[in-house]
Amino acid sequence: MATAAAPAADAAPKGGGKKKLIIIIAAVLLLVLIGGGAAVMLLKKKAPAEGEDGAEDTHEAAPAPAAHAKPGAPPTFVPLDPFTVNLSDKEVDRFAQIGITLEVVDAHTADQIKAYLPAIRSNVLMLLSHKSSVELLTIEGKEKLAREIRRESVRPMGIELDDEDEDEAPAAADAPVKKKKKKKKHQVESPVTNVLFSTFIVQ
Repeated sequence: MATAAAPAADAAPKGGGKKKLIIIIAAVLLLVLIGGGAAVMLLKKKAPAEGEDGAEDTHEAAPAPAAHAKPGAPPTFVPLDPFTVNLSDKEVDRFAQIGITLEVVDAHTADQIKAYLPAIRSNVLMLLSHKSSVELLTIEGKEKLAREIRRESVRPMGIELDDEDEDEAPAAADAPVKKKKKKKKHQVESPVTNVLFSTFIVQ
């Protein structure tokens, strides 16, 4: 009888040992979860506190977004080497020496323009060589040339601008103007905002 009771007594501690082990593991897991939750809460509280301290930094660093804003940003210029070309005058040989600077929207665009400079110079040279001295000596002729250079300078980048002169030419006839306006529904924004002349000599 005593020997039969002994295995029962031994069995009880084994079963109790498993239960104790499960309880200990569950307690450890619970402590880890509680500790992790507390750590997350502390980190969340620290982040806004640093944000409050860093709020002054963000106010001081406010000009950074303004760098992307076009109105406040300083202009970016890309000067081209001077152009010397024979003009299309038939009566007498005449040539022009013209210095051109392109005004662009930002420094990134200036880098893009520089990458396309050989093609841009070629387009501008072709444009200038078809001009006569009579066209270039008037203010209207210079303004028209500036618009054409602006159009030709972005063409190598795959940007096609509407020809403003073609739209203005049929101003006398109302019907053709309406047709032109239909074609000009979506305008492409040019990265070259202005064309400036640094030298302009016609001889």
